[in-house]
Amino acid sequence: MARIETKAVSKRKPILESLPFNKTNYRILGLGLLSIVLGYVALAQPPWDGTMPLVVAPILLVLGYCVLVPLGILYRRKTVPEPNQTPQHKS
Repeated sequence: MARIETKAVSKRKPILESLPFNKTNYRILGLGLLSIVLGYVALAQPPWDGTMPLVVAPILLVLGYCVLVPLGILYRRKTVPEPNQTPQHKS
């Protein structure tokens, strides 16, 4: 007997956007990069035991690396459902 070949059907949703990042993502990433650069500049300021290298620089670096860069990567704009579509509730 001959085998009948079936194609595997993909259950993935089609990607609507061509690029994963938008203008807001790039702005947040730019702010993160600026914060990191300013943190390293503040870290290089003399005297080495002053306020800039010991307080301001670590705050800017943590803000850039741990908050702004991940936020810029993970941020997505909330989608608003179209008004002509109504959600169906099960009773």
